[in-house]
This record gives sequence, C-alpha cells and structure tokens, in this order.
Amino acid sequence: MTCCHCQGVARMFDEKMARRQLRHYRRKGLGKGTWELVDAVAGDGVEGRTFIDIGGGVGAIQHELMERGAAGGTSADASPAYLAAAKEEAEARGYAGRIRYVEGDFVERAGEVDAADLVTLDRVVCCYPDMPALLGAAARLTRRTLGLVIPRGTRFMRWGVAMVNLFQRLRRHPFRVYVHDPGEVEAVLGENGLQRRHVREGLVWWMGVYGRE
Repeated sequence: MTCCHCQGVARMFDEKMARRQLRHYRRKGLGKGTWELVDAVAGDGVEGRTFIDIGGGVGAIQHELMERGAAGGTSADASPAYLAAAKEEAEARGYAGRIRYVEGDFVERAGEVDAADLVTLDRVVCCYPDMPALLGAAARLTRRTLGLVIPRGTRFMRWGVAMVNLFQRLRRHPFRVYVHDPGEVEAVLGENGLQRRHVREGLVWWMGVYGRE
C-alpha cells in the first residue's frame, strides 16, 4: 500500500484494534445496525449466493452470510490486520477456502474482483475520500443487491466529523472521515443501474439497500 489513504486506514485500524474487535465479535456477535443491514440485504435469500464485503473489518458480515448458506465471496479491506483477523475467524469456522482476501484500495483493485450477488459496505464509505469512485466500483460488481451504512448528513454530524478530522490533523495522522449526502449516494448508484429498495434513518447512521432490476 503506497497511497496516503491506505496508509491512514492501516494505521488507524491496526493489529491492536483488530484483536480487540475480534474478541468483541466473538463474545457479542453482530451489532444491531449490522444485523439490520444483513437482514435487509439477505431479504430474498442467501443460500448459494456470493458476496463482496468491502471494508469488512473482522468479517462479521461475511461470517453471518456464510452461516446462512452463502457459497463464498470476497473480503476486501485496506487494513492488513483486519483482513488477517477475518481470515483467522473464517479458518476457525472451516470456510476460509471459499473466501478471497483482497488487500488495499478497493477502487484500484476492483478490476481483479469477480462480480457477486450481494455487496456490502458497512460504515466504510465514510472512510473513503472519493465516494463516487468507490460506490461506482461496488455497484458495477453487484449482480443483485447492494447495502451500505453511512453517517447521516446532518449539520451536527458534519460538525462532529470536522472536529475528528481537526484532531487527526493536529496529531499528523493521515486518516480522515467523510460525510456524504444520501441523495448524492443514490445518484451514483442509480447511474450504475441500482434502484432503492429500503432506507432506514437512525440517530447517527443512514442505511440504504439497492437492487438491480
């Protein structure tokens, strides 16, 4: 990884954080928001289908999809530590051989990834500086359904993110957070043939699920 963005992700989501989140996942399972995303994406079935989990972290979504009968898929992340943790858990569950692990900038590596039935981006678009490029790449690889979770584009959320990024600049850390307008997100997905199926707005997070006709 040579780009500033990938370096920032790798530093932010390092081995220490990956180990902590993997322990938490093993104790608690999926968080409420991730459960809702998986249920919405899997609404018309998972059995025998493939997936791409972009920015999948320790693999919580991947593990749930595999437990529900998915055939396999791709785990993509810019953090080597998170990919290692996701693979470790998949190996423990006996299906690591059915998942491909792709490290680095997904936009740059999307051409190496096979299209899949289900594509998920759980709180990862807010970690990427070029939303149209990321969602465009993800949408083009979506055969059936794409689901994502992003911060709500409220004034309060934008102020909070600005404070986070100011702190990051002061400590000379390259990782940044981004807030994108849901309307702009939907426009990018629509340009790539995906139509809205389900939207849910929470206090902090906005979830959208889109399908190809």
